[in-house]
Amino acid sequence: MTIFKLPDLGEGLQEAEIVEWLIKEGDEVALDQPILSVETAKAIVDVPSPEKGRVKKLFVKAGDIPKVGAPLVEFESVTTPEEKKDTGTVVGQMEINKGVVKEAAAVVGKANSAGGGIKATPAVRALAHRMNVDLAVVTPTGADGIIISADVERAAKTLSQAGPLEPMRGVRRAMAHIMAQAHAEVADVTIVDDADINDWVPGTDATLRLIRAMVIACKVEPSLNAWFDSKEMGRRLLKHVDIGVAVDTEEGLFVPVLRDVAKRTNADLRDALNKIKEHVKARTIPPEEMRGYTITLSNFGALGGRYADPIVVPPTVAILGAGRMRDEVVPCNGEIVIHRIMPLSLTVDHRAVTGGEAARFLMAVIKDLKKAD
Repeated sequence: MTIFKLPDLGEGLQEAEIVEWLIKEGDEVALDQPILSVETAKAIVDVPSPEKGRVKKLFVKAGDIPKVGAPLVEFESVTTPEEKKDTGTVVGQMEINKGVVKEAAAVVGKANSAGGGIKATPAVRALAHRMNVDLAVVTPTGADGIIISADVERAAKTLSQAGPLEPMRGVRRAMAHIMAQAHAEVADVTIVDDADINDWVPGTDATLRLIRAMVIACKVEPSLNAWFDSKEMGRRLLKHVDIGVAVDTEEGLFVPVLRDVAKRTNADLRDALNKIKEHVKARTIPPEEMRGYTITLSNFGALGGRYADPIVVPPTVAILGAGRMRDEVVPCNGEIVIHRIMPLSLTVDHRAVTGGEAARFLMAVIKDLKKAD
């Protein structure tokens, strides 16, 4: 008998959601035959069988969210020693992420074990338990920040008027994990400014112009095109620019990668962007196409909003956000004119990037964006 456990699928998460079993108990399976589909941080992945033989037992069902290392299936194995695989293999794990994920998990775990600083008497805690109220969501009104019974009752009333709790799954669950990691680890700082793009010719592709400006800015300030290793307290400056482009969907946020953008033509980049959006929408984009970006672009202005505080996701150290373009009255050569303006927000990890480096990067972006073409 052999028990196959959930392997580390290489996206920094410690769990995965079971989407569908492709086999059932009693089936005969071949080595490397897909046996189940799981939803990871950004994609649905088929997991191959490490054995050939008969399926004796399935330990989890569709919709379950097992941890890495949890048993999935028991085989009556007929795999020979030569064929047998290492079921603990890490699939596509990025070495750079190991330290940051472990450190973030330790920080979050420590905070949870401390109880979050909640002040309440045993009687109030018992009341919250009976009313199924999480004290972490209750606003205290008692002296010195103590939660009183009226606070619990008020929260219970509010919860009763709200819709049912919807567990976060799939992409949104992964996004929550990643954002918690970023919040626990990154020392973020954001600077904002405007780019006057009035000289652009009609029909200019804003996303491609932003990509070009980021490439130029990375040459001016290479420290923003880097990975930071919090475990070793060091950074790696990267020669190629791989831009992660934030794509919004109903399922959640995806960040596919445009590789080595400095060496690609505008036509090639636009074609790649269109294909990326199609694959993201269809959920067919391979996981490896959402790993390893060196800096991030969020063109949120296409949806709305002027400035933002974009979140840096480790191990990267910078993200540029572009807000909604607008017409604005500006002075020009002693006259008052109306120009087209693009608001920009740049967030950096202050552990790896100085304020001066961030400012010089943003000014280089703005300088290029001001050009007509």
